[in-house]
Amino acid sequence: MTSLCANSTIYSFNSNISLQYSKNISVFNFMPPIKRNNVYSPYAIRCSNIQLSDPNYVTIFDTTLRDGEQAPGASMTAKQKMNIACQLAKLGVDVIEVGFPAASQAEFDLVKLVAQKIGNNIDEEGYVPMICGLARSTKEDIDRAWESLKYAKTPMIHMFIATSDIHMKYKLNMSREQVVKRARSMVAYARSLGFEHVRFSLEDATRSDKEFVYHIIGEVIKAGATCICVADTVGCNLPNEFAQLIVDIKANTLGIQNVILAVHCHNDLGLATANTLVGICAGVRQVDVTINGIGERAGNASLEEIVMAIKCRGKEVLSGLYTGINTKHIFTTSNMVEEYSGLKLQPHKAIVGVNAFSHESGIHQDGILKNRGTYEFIPAEDVGFIRATEHGIKLGKLSGRHALKIKMLELGYNFEEKQLGDLFWRFKSLAERKKNITDDDLRALLLDETIQPQIGLTTWRYA
Repeated sequence: MTSLCANSTIYSFNSNISLQYSKNISVFNFMPPIKRNNVYSPYAIRCSNIQLSDPNYVTIFDTTLRDGEQAPGASMTAKQKMNIACQLAKLGVDVIEVGFPAASQAEFDLVKLVAQKIGNNIDEEGYVPMICGLARSTKEDIDRAWESLKYAKTPMIHMFIATSDIHMKYKLNMSREQVVKRARSMVAYARSLGFEHVRFSLEDATRSDKEFVYHIIGEVIKAGATCICVADTVGCNLPNEFAQLIVDIKANTLGIQNVILAVHCHNDLGLATANTLVGICAGVRQVDVTINGIGERAGNASLEEIVMAIKCRGKEVLSGLYTGINTKHIFTTSNMVEEYSGLKLQPHKAIVGVNAFSHESGIHQDGILKNRGTYEFIPAEDVGFIRATEHGIKLGKLSGRHALKIKMLELGYNFEEKQLGDLFWRFKSLAERKKNITDDDLRALLLDETIQPQIGLTTWRYA
């Protein structure tokens, strides 16, 4: 076990290599679990009776209603968004980013309503989610955010400004000095209004000059930012370079040990979940996620994937990391977001896809019927998945004899082995011709006059 020292913070790695933090640390093959032993941050956020200062607690910042709704075709009504916000609170997310109050009057009204209703609904365990709204680094946006969020028990403003050269030149038309001045002054302004929790995001941080990143983060921390979010806005980073960026920021930024560090990863290369997880391994303790991974372009890091990765491997691989999410509400929440957003899930979507707990291959079906753990690493019950049938078996051309027998038992028929063998080959012939085999198809197969003599119709027993 070795340790790294930076800014009076000690980090313990499960590694046989001794490293000293510097700008040139290599994190190739980087996936070491990190355990922080530093003095707890003064900006601890209390959620679900758990303080963020607990070094093993990972805060879930859900942006389904903000970034998620920005996905083309995903716009939702105010009532639908309110229902999702209620469901997110039931799920136990730590922060709900409701929207962008300055975008429209309807958006302002919704953020205000969620702040008033959900942001003050403290459960019997003392849990109430933080309610967050997005704002550009302008007084107008910050004022609108305060007016809508101030009703919540714990309001948070999420401010941002772009820090990459391409964004500053072509989008903002501002110099680096102007960007730093704007960020610093607007953070201070937000604090002056009454925001105790000021989250500041560096848009396009992964394409920004690192020295500039260290500098602007240090400046907004001095101005009063309590959370710093590093955004892979265009989803361009590979896990090793994203981990390196987090390591470098922690090593070279003044005051970073006194704030919460967050990450916001997009999925343009299909790496949002991977990048978020390596960020956690590098010491990040707040992660931006959306239900079903919806969001701009290819989407965001998926809540269900991040949460279940931590739940399933947090103790064994990640030095005891955990979240406050009630995972049994994941599937219901996923279905609600799918229905309201109109963005249909791919069948093989991790955790919540319709195929996630279904089996058609004969070898897999045989294993599942003997012990679910053979091919299901995650128990379906853990995410609130309710199977249409007891075993979750789907019959197809690759299905085996054992699966057919179980399915026929579910339909009320019990066959002797020879009869089952005769029926099985007729079933396989049908499955070669038809992709989806229904219960009615199987019943029709039993009534086929050409098959009855072969399977001994008169010897069937109703189970």
